[in-house]
Amino acid sequence: MTTLTRIPARLTSREITTGEELGGVELATPDRVASAARRAAAAAPGWAATPADERAALVERAADLLQERTGAAQDLLVREGGAIPGKAFYEVVLAAQELRHGARLAREHTDPPVTASEPDRAATVTRVPLGVVGVIVPWNFPLLLAARSLGPALALGNTVLLKPDPHTPLSGGTLFTEAFADAGLPPGVLEVVYGDADTGGALVQAPDVAMVSFTGSTAVGREIGAQCGRLLKRAVLELGGQNAFVVLDDVDVEQAAAAGAWGSFLHQGQICMSARRHLVHRAVAADYTDALARHAAALRVGDPYREDVQIGPVIDRQQLTAIATAVEQAVAQGARLVTGGRPTGPYYPPTVLADVTEQMDVFHTEVFGPVATVTAVDDDTDAVRLANTSDYGLTAAVYTADPARGEAIGRRLNCGVTHVGDQTVVQDAALPFGGIGASGNGHGFGGPAALEAFTRWHTLTTSSPPRGYPF
Repeated sequence: MTTLTRIPARLTSREITTGEELGGVELATPDRVASAARRAAAAAPGWAATPADERAALVERAADLLQERTGAAQDLLVREGGAIPGKAFYEVVLAAQELRHGARLAREHTDPPVTASEPDRAATVTRVPLGVVGVIVPWNFPLLLAARSLGPALALGNTVLLKPDPHTPLSGGTLFTEAFADAGLPPGVLEVVYGDADTGGALVQAPDVAMVSFTGSTAVGREIGAQCGRLLKRAVLELGGQNAFVVLDDVDVEQAAAAGAWGSFLHQGQICMSARRHLVHRAVAADYTDALARHAAALRVGDPYREDVQIGPVIDRQQLTAIATAVEQAVAQGARLVTGGRPTGPYYPPTVLADVTEQMDVFHTEVFGPVATVTAVDDDTDAVRLANTSDYGLTAAVYTADPARGEAIGRRLNCGVTHVGDQTVVQDAALPFGGIGASGNGHGFGGPAALEAFTRWHTLTTSSPPRGYPF
């Protein structure tokens, strides 16, 4: 009798620009996701009981290994995700920082002293792990956005079920499995499952998963949030952004335009924190628009693995079409195309749209690509009003030579993070980060926010002598 062996389906990683195969991983079926979750759940008690210093040391060792392998990681980020080498290099650095920050949280955290209301009842409150944390990360910063959950989750005593995006399975998954395995992480503490939306759905539904950390689109985040709500699971959702870059009338225009170009065009604008809406004081709006267009037109576009460029390919044909459609619609509605707007192959050039008004779709809808819109504002109050005319609330920035004026505006902006004297794309592992509204459900990453997100309170009381009761 012949026994048939079913060969698991394979997910192939390919270079964006050439289609060359970079490697392959096993595609996880829903059953395999459930099995991985069970393994993580079985490993959870032992990992939680491991002393915090030991967990932290292991996470730090993984960070060291990741940085030691920067060259290989950088190549994968460039070829799989279309990053330019500089972005890829700093992503490795920032990912290692996120892991180390998680280790620091585990080492430095102390539980607060508490006193029960009744004098003969002693009480302690402690932060304890949640159990299995499911982490779903996108393709644009696969290493960094995984690490900002992996670092605190693992160091604080959770086990993790990680699902990288199917565009970047190697840079978002395999790099971590290798680094943590070589660092000595026990079996089952980090499980990686590869696949598409079905795999992600199975992760969210897995009974052994206590929490889901998701970074991605608002539409998918809403669905995951609804599922977690029904299943009574914790969810940390970091979603899209229609971020405002407010430029005041006291700036050096060239300097402001350079900051605006960085915020809008880094990694082809495929960043949730990208500066989408440039709200510029009318007195400098024309000069700023011209300067921003010059900066955009000067950026070199091409294959980042083989050429010295600053703008690489858009992640896939579907996204390229979506960007082109949004720009065409904006022009049809009255926006002025100053530069860019004409895709070539897998590339979409840095594009500046001027004379954009709040009546246009592009003012309200996130275009996940290298498109900057410029809107003239009458004064600071008008800038605040327009910045807050959005369902999104992730990041914002106020570019000004007057910090006090910038801070006064920044406090009035409805978003999770505001930067004064800077642009919108700023990353710091020590600071809370997260959005409101269509951008997410609040801070779940960075500093004390990560401690709150990846642990829960446990209260223990002791009555001595034991209490007696009348029945």
